[in-house]
Order: sequence, then structure tokens, then C-alpha cells
Amino acid sequence: MASPLAQKDIERRAYKLWEQAGMPKGRDQEFHLEAERQLKGELIRLELKTPDTL
Repeated sequence: MASPLAQKDIERRAYKLWEQAGMPKGRDQEFHLEAERQLKGELIRLELKTPDTL
């Protein structure tokens, strides 16, 4: 079973954040962690909107 938060999704978001920040060197982990935090938050918000009857 695949994780709801796929590694590829985190990598894509981290890359997008890195690009938006001007592609700074040496901050890979920072962008990875921020991407993971954002995606987890989105997943939680989505789950809160989903009725239990599904």
C-alpha cells in the first residue's frame, strides 16, 4: 500500500519551493522539511473535510 504522502510528491514540492526561493545552495533539507510539512497539513485538512460515511 502506498503512503498517502509519497516521496515523489515531497520532492516535487521541495523543488518548487527551492526554485521560488531563488535556488539557494546548501538548503536542501530545509526545503524538503518544509515541503513535507505543507503536504502533511494539506492531507490533514483534506481528511477533516471528508465525511466518516465514505
